[in-house]
Amino acid sequence: MTQFSDLKLDPKVLKAINEAGYTTPTPIQEQAIPHALEGRDVLGIAQTGTGKTASFTLPLITRLGRGRARARMPRSLVLAPTRELAAQVAENFDIYAKHTRLSKALLIGGVAFGEQDKLIDRGVDVLIATPGRLLDHFERGKLLLTGVEVMVVDEADRMLDMGFIPDIERIFGLTPFTRQTFFYSATMAPEIERVTNTFLSNPVRVEVARQATASETIAQELIQLSPTRRDAAAKAKRDALRAIIQAEGEKLENAIIFCNRKVEVDILAKSLIKHKYDAAPIHGDLDQSVRTRTLERFRNGELRLLIASDVAARGLDVPSVSHVFNFDLPSHPEDYVHRIGRTGRAGRSGKAVSLMVPADQKYLEAIETLVQKELPRGEAPASEAKPKRNKRAEAPKPEPKPEPEVTAKEPAEEAPAAQPEPSRPARERRAERGERARRDPRGAVVGMGDHVPDFLMREFRTA
Repeated sequence: MTQFSDLKLDPKVLKAINEAGYTTPTPIQEQAIPHALEGRDVLGIAQTGTGKTASFTLPLITRLGRGRARARMPRSLVLAPTRELAAQVAENFDIYAKHTRLSKALLIGGVAFGEQDKLIDRGVDVLIATPGRLLDHFERGKLLLTGVEVMVVDEADRMLDMGFIPDIERIFGLTPFTRQTFFYSATMAPEIERVTNTFLSNPVRVEVARQATASETIAQELIQLSPTRRDAAAKAKRDALRAIIQAEGEKLENAIIFCNRKVEVDILAKSLIKHKYDAAPIHGDLDQSVRTRTLERFRNGELRLLIASDVAARGLDVPSVSHVFNFDLPSHPEDYVHRIGRTGRAGRSGKAVSLMVPADQKYLEAIETLVQKELPRGEAPASEAKPKRNKRAEAPKPEPKPEPEVTAKEPAEEAPAAQPEPSRPARERRAERGERARRDPRGAVVGMGDHVPDFLMREFRTA
């Protein structure tokens, strides 16, 4: 069995790996690192969680061991689709480069430009960024990419989903053609294949089998709901989710709840908070400081329920998560395995519960085709909202107070229907206007009131 010590990595890197408690590389690390150290371009096909971050971080640190960064000209560039994933790459770099003098900068949105400009001005060996923020710095004239020796594109399929491929192509054009490139994607869509054919030079293709099954330590369950109306599906799922959380009790230490849309993340978080649950949302529209603080609270055990979108959850690395809930079934079946893989890690047991309405049937079929088995069906506990409504419905209505006899009041009640008699001054004014109209041989002019200009009263001859 191959060990890290067999991969010709820098001794300082090997020391950091040993201190982190790793001895044996994962399949993608074992295949990619030797080619990367030879200077070859690497095209990696692998899912998140296969160890691919270390497969490019370790050879990157080894290669940059010699040399020195210049101001505003980073020596390497790592592109990630989300802030969380970029931050996770930065954490990996800190772990494996702690015995070296290499410097890094993290360029992500939601952070002031000033602090990032200072890091770039000092010169960095590794620049980790999201595409949008990187181009913002470049267009402000604060960054040059002509000194990039190694470029890494991580999660290219997510880049495609988020519309970043044009930005990636532009960034490739700003870097030297002599650079070494690591390109990682879970799938090879035609658009991604076109980019790799254009910008990679004779790459080594490293493919790790797609993870089609979840860990055996994860208990999976599917709850099928049948709301009476299509527009009531979201409310039915919220009621069922609260009932399940209540039924799990103390077994639910913490949980990640996945939604397909950011707006649904916010709605669900507000609903849970309203019902006195310890919950918070995390998605791409929130400020970076809020996202970082929320994630830290969840990691530290201060937050029990984290409601997340797929994009925001891509960089989540929380070792101990007791439950995962799919509030919405994912539209991509691979995301189902990725989501439930947030629990049951490192040999721990976990539970994954998915909620489904009839409109999700096609998503369920795609998931079951991928995992090659039928998801175990379960029944939702009685919703906590239903008994309350039943009690109110069954509660006897208070007897109405006896009404007084209406006979005497009927004339008084009909009185308002009659037109109120106008006041005396109003009658007098109308009488005066009528009297003037009778006295004036020309008659009253309708619409001009009491004051009519003389020129309107003149007679004109017509031929």
